[in-house]
Amino acid sequence: MPIIIENTTSLAEIKTGIVVTLQTIKVGSELTSRMTSLGLTPGASIEVLQNFGRGPIIVNVRGTHVALGRGEARSLIVTEGGQA
Repeated sequence: MPIIIENTTSLAEIKTGIVVTLQTIKVGSELTSRMTSLGLTPGASIEVLQNFGRGPIIVNVRGTHVALGRGEARSLIVTEGGQA
């Protein structure tokens, strides 16, 4: 039975300037492998640098700026809080 964490949302819904913690990646193994290679692993802190509501989302993860497509960001489930 999966563990359900309260107050989770997709990264696509997070506003600029907010720091979140990645909980899970809801996609197949191919995209999970890509996200992992970018440093996006469960427990990682992510700071949203740019999210205009359309177009790519730019985040800071482990000291690196990463541009994510909106579909990719929707597959990343996060909770608010973490260290930038």
